[in-house]
Amino acid sequence: MTRLSRAARGVITAVAALLTVTAASTTARATPEPRAPKDFVALSAVDSTIIQEMRYFTPHNFVGERIDGYQQPVCLLTRPAAEALHQAQRRLLRHGYSLKVYDCYRPQRAVDHFVRWAEDLDDETMKAEFYPEVDKTRLFADGYIAEKSGHSRGSTMDLTVVELPARPTRPYVPGQPLVSCHAPKSQRFPDNSLDMGTGFDCFDPLAHTLDPRVQGVQHANRLLLKNTLEHLGFVNLAEEWWHYTYKPEPYPDTYFDFPVARKSLTTKH
Repeated sequence: MTRLSRAARGVITAVAALLTVTAASTTARATPEPRAPKDFVALSAVDSTIIQEMRYFTPHNFVGERIDGYQQPVCLLTRPAAEALHQAQRRLLRHGYSLKVYDCYRPQRAVDHFVRWAEDLDDETMKAEFYPEVDKTRLFADGYIAEKSGHSRGSTMDLTVVELPARPTRPYVPGQPLVSCHAPKSQRFPDNSLDMGTGFDCFDPLAHTLDPRVQGVQHANRLLLKNTLEHLGFVNLAEEWWHYTYKPEPYPDTYFDFPVARKSLTTKH
């Protein structure tokens, strides 16, 4: 074989390899993300007055980083759940309050992210705020983390109540000193919501909606949220004052995995 033919063969081999890699990359890029069923909507398209503070799009959560699948800070829900929230918002606005959502539809990939984090017992970056009294080895056994979430079915949301006019709050800065989620409200990370006795996503029995230790104004604030929503068909998770599911669910047995992004919606808004 001549030196030229060896060189030519080398070029051909390199080009073939490059084409193979390019083709594989193109195929990977061409794999479409799953899309939402047509009756999923952006909450803002149904009610633009409901405040959105989508925590899992930010690092201010119990993991300490943006969660997989949250491509935009938007609340996506099934239309019946969104329309019921709109009715709840109308009632609260008449009394000078607004709803604020922390999380809505949650893709399965986000739940998987939570599971991986919970299995990594060395990662306790956000323990001082979100689970100061809970040993991380107990997160599954105590029900704080599970392999499936009702959020992935599209009719569950985490939310609170804000007195209007809503006060701006400073952003969370990764690495800043953390304060327990069940410390007095004046000491916790600032949140413009009413005082519910604990912060959002507080892994502690004090976060149970009707914990008898939560009294006075804090108890009344929880009941304001609970009574407003339950009258319209929402069901509270007793262990979390912020967690509600609209019933009946359009997809009671389906756990979706499309990204949290407007492009996931079949019907554009």
